[in-house]
Amino acid sequence: MPDAVVVGPDDHRYGELVRGDNYRFVGRPDHVELVHDTGQVVDALRRALADGKRVAVRSGGHCPEAFVADPAVKVVIDLSLMSDVYFDPEMGAVVIEAGATVGHVYKALYRNWGVTLPAGVCTAVGVGGHISGGGYGPLSRLHGLVADHLYAVEVVHVDETGTVRTTIATREPHDPDRALWWAHTGGGGGNFGIVTRFWMRSPGASGTDPGELLPKPPASLLIAMVTWSWEQCDLPAFTRIVRNFMAWHVAHSGVDSPFAGLFASLWVRHRSGGGLTMFVQMDSTAPDAEAKLDAFLAAVDEGTGVTPFVLRNHLPWLTASRYMGQGDSGPVLGSRIKTKAAYLRDVHTDEQIATLHRWFTGEDYFGRESLMMLNGYGGAINAVAPADTASVQRDSVIKAAYSAAWGDPAEDERHIAWLRGLYGELYAATGGVPVPGDLADGSYINYPDVDLADPAHNTSGVPWHELYYKDNYPALQAVKAAWDPRDVFHHGLSVRPPSS
Repeated sequence: MPDAVVVGPDDHRYGELVRGDNYRFVGRPDHVELVHDTGQVVDALRRALADGKRVAVRSGGHCPEAFVADPAVKVVIDLSLMSDVYFDPEMGAVVIEAGATVGHVYKALYRNWGVTLPAGVCTAVGVGGHISGGGYGPLSRLHGLVADHLYAVEVVHVDETGTVRTTIATREPHDPDRALWWAHTGGGGGNFGIVTRFWMRSPGASGTDPGELLPKPPASLLIAMVTWSWEQCDLPAFTRIVRNFMAWHVAHSGVDSPFAGLFASLWVRHRSGGGLTMFVQMDSTAPDAEAKLDAFLAAVDEGTGVTPFVLRNHLPWLTASRYMGQGDSGPVLGSRIKTKAAYLRDVHTDEQIATLHRWFTGEDYFGRESLMMLNGYGGAINAVAPADTASVQRDSVIKAAYSAAWGDPAEDERHIAWLRGLYGELYAATGGVPVPGDLADGSYINYPDVDLADPAHNTSGVPWHELYYKDNYPALQAVKAAWDPRDVFHHGLSVRPPSS
């Protein structure tokens, strides 16, 4: 095994290693340590603690907030060289090292054993944070969250004496460390320790054939891309498109829905950067796949009075897994980014849809990469009880994401103000945030937004941790107290010890 690679400010690699996906935040640690295995993680953490230096860990670097780039962080432990995917016969599960990217995992699982995980469309994301935060994607309506397939997790952590320890926790009911496994099924990264390996095996699966332990993706997908220009989308047409899209998901996101194999994502871009685009995929081998896609497209189109451009195709699954426009490079390369999110249980009110139309068509703002995504949710995701995993939102039908991306630091205030204004007005009835209720159900920790912890932007009186974790938060605090009692691992939205 090669030695760990230590990169300091004088090394020409330093500039790349202290930048994540969001160029708003650039860290200045004393060094970045690239590790190859769990033993090197243990050694790196011990040295940092002995030197009294605050540590952060990075997998893929796609966190949109300054959790790793915090100026207080002096040592970054980078897991990107830990990317192996292999079968562990003793555990009866597929091992994924925490530095692997979603795209690498897709290829390794599919080409080796013909299986997959219901992960996301941005294939450059690191699985360390993706799985720990729950993880979802286009196959989640069929197969649930990525975390629903987590069998075990290896975590390097620090006990009450300051001793660095390594624990492997499984979902087995008799495992005394099971709570640590549970916390990594949606509790988010950077809270309890450094995850080094995941063992993946679907509930109920057994045996020694890795090709039978995880979901098999469709052999091919029937896909459609539907676009509307803003010239077509006056307020009445826009209202019908958004309302139809959301109402279809309310009606067809039950656990046993015959449309579970259909995933759709509606992207609304600001007028200065495009129009509306809907990406749809359907298992092309499913019975009546063409008819089901036709029915969905007709439902979204009903009563709009406009004719969109529709492109349809059949693609092999692995090829199609990247077709929603993010691929291996992630979002806009070199961008400065701000994101927000919401789980949605029902259709937006007409007032909310009018708010969206006004903010996305306003001529006083120029944001080519500013957008909202309404992503299909529910199905198999909602077959799991809220307390069974740390991913508590289990009756939503849409996961919404709102973002702005730009390149010029001088434009930071303009774009952040636009996104905050949109989000604050959209959820004005509940204090500017998606408070759990009839219409919404909080937010997604893998799209972290520190504004939710700021009373200037969250006037609801509902604390940030209730928006992310709801009734699961006390259990997460108990895990924090047990496995990170010295609060070695913390950030702007980290689980706080019970006494905090």
